[in-house]
Amino acid sequence: MSFLSVAAQVLALALIVATLLPFWRSRTGLVRTFDFPRFQIAAAIPPVLILLVASGHDPLSLVLGAGLLGALGLQLRHILPFTRLTTPAARAAPAQADPASCVAILIANVLQSNRAYDRLLAAVEASDPDLFLALETDAGWRDALSPLRARYPHGVDQAQDNTYGLMLYSRLPLDDVRVRFLIEDDVPSVRAGVTLPSGDRFVFHGVHPRPPHPGNSSATRDGELVLVAREVAREGGPTVVAGDLNDVAWSRTTGLFQAIGGLLDPRVGRGAYPTFHAHWPMLRWPLDHVFFSEHFLLARLERLPNVGSDHFPILITLCRDTRAETMQEPPSADAEDRREASEAVAEAREAAQS
Repeated sequence: MSFLSVAAQVLALALIVATLLPFWRSRTGLVRTFDFPRFQIAAAIPPVLILLVASGHDPLSLVLGAGLLGALGLQLRHILPFTRLTTPAARAAPAQADPASCVAILIANVLQSNRAYDRLLAAVEASDPDLFLALETDAGWRDALSPLRARYPHGVDQAQDNTYGLMLYSRLPLDDVRVRFLIEDDVPSVRAGVTLPSGDRFVFHGVHPRPPHPGNSSATRDGELVLVAREVAREGGPTVVAGDLNDVAWSRTTGLFQAIGGLLDPRVGRGAYPTFHAHWPMLRWPLDHVFFSEHFLLARLERLPNVGSDHFPILITLCRDTRAETMQEPPSADAEDRREASEAVAEAREAAQS
């Protein structure tokens, strides 16, 4: 057997394992890491399959070739909803939507060590959002963004030096503003009521849970997302959840979060809009999200240019519309989802205490 044939078999086996690992319901960081690179794995399968077929026709190569085809099918099953080949889950707002019923929201993980302050300030100036959630903000970022307070008189200042600081800037009135530490005592989230110029009110949640990676479990992330989703479901009104969820749009955890909360993903049927890593074009996936209840229609979704961070900002405009609830069908949770959600919260609390 040639070296080329052996190399092709090893690569094929690695891609099959990488495809199957995320189906294991483990919260181990190494396992959950393979939720992320589905596009990259899918793109790697065809050339490896060609190499496998060209380099040998022995039984093992044939079996691995069949396995690669199956792996490609599994990857495409997760990827295709985030392409234009699928009907959008969130319907588009009419062109004549009342501006007083719409809200523009900018989400930016600034990268705490990034000091290109002017680039982000220019992005805020150009996009002119009504709400701006800045993540990974420390004291340096607080000072650098202070000029925004003249334009955004309402907000939250929870700057921290552990890469989990957050700051919310709003030109719209806020009420019942709360900074919470839902799972870990150094990882904040924010909840606030927002009143639109039309008088309509919605609840905004800004989140940035700790990510999984080899050596770090996904338990605290998963549990925090479930707690937010449960609150959304319990309150039942117009809601937006936004931030760096440190999870991809196609993962089981994000699907569970959407099902429990009954939240729509504007990426479905429109594209993946990968936001991380801004400096590595071949290794990008969607980590920064805006999910919303069926009370809104989507007027705009845009990934903004790089502002010096490892994340691209996301800009979205949502509009309240009396017809929205009849035009859209949000996901819903079944008994298995609720059982899994309870397990996620229990494991998260256990992990936070260890």
